[in-house]
Amino acid sequence: MNELKEYTEKMFEDIKHIDEEGNEYWRARELQIAFKYKEWRKFDGIINKAITACNNSNINANDQFVQVDKLIQHGKGGTRNIKDYKLSRYACYLIAQNGDSHMKVIALAQTYFAIQTRKQELSEKEYDKLTEDEKRFYQRNLTRKGNYSLNMVARNVGVRNFDKFHNAGYKGLYNGETANDIAKRKKLRYREDILDNMGSEELAANLFRITQTESKLKRDNISSENDANEMHYNIGKNIREVIAKNGGTMPENLPTPEKSLKELEKENKKLIG
Repeated sequence: MNELKEYTEKMFEDIKHIDEEGNEYWRARELQIAFKYKEWRKFDGIINKAITACNNSNINANDQFVQVDKLIQHGKGGTRNIKDYKLSRYACYLIAQNGDSHMKVIALAQTYFAIQTRKQELSEKEYDKLTEDEKRFYQRNLTRKGNYSLNMVARNVGVRNFDKFHNAGYKGLYNGETANDIAKRKKLRYREDILDNMGSEELAANLFRITQTESKLKRDNISSENDANEMHYNIGKNIREVIAKNGGTMPENLPTPEKSLKELEKENKKLIG
């Protein structure tokens, strides 16, 4: 059981990469090692089966399995290109499904990637059928990607103090509360993530703030940190006003979930292990 838990924490998540747009991916050559396949030829055959399964599901395999070259050294300083893939989480799931399930690490991977794919790459059509915790995972993943993208745009317009920039948005949305104020009100531990301790409705309001701020920063050609902070505040305030006009609950009055997403993830890992 400890061996399987070690696989979960060290052999799947630790080889995950994040691209410049905040999207996660895995390298096939690294996954081959994690899956305990000694020969690339056999593992490549499993990848091809997974690609076929992807296409049969009416999902474009080219978006999930991106073939890339990997430069390696050989002989006396020589180099050559070898085949590799940049894989989405869903692609990893399909590869695991087509692997040898008698291998403990493959059996674990099948469960692990199924759970993670369900949480983080869910289609909008399925959203309404989710439990509240599943909705939280889904919205949290979107806010994580959104914040990454927003930070890139904000940096390009001159933002350097990102704590102040993000607090400007929180102040607008939460009637003057900073991230620390929100954490204290939620009675969180030091440095505990406030977004991990929000319900799906509160996360959705923050996601709207994030995406609208990024869009306006691009559209209005903001070129100073002060202007970016003011814009973030105003967008947060505007969203708050929309919530009020629609008779919604103010974000600071929404209930804090009993368990953080980090706690729920640990529980999932224990169930898997």
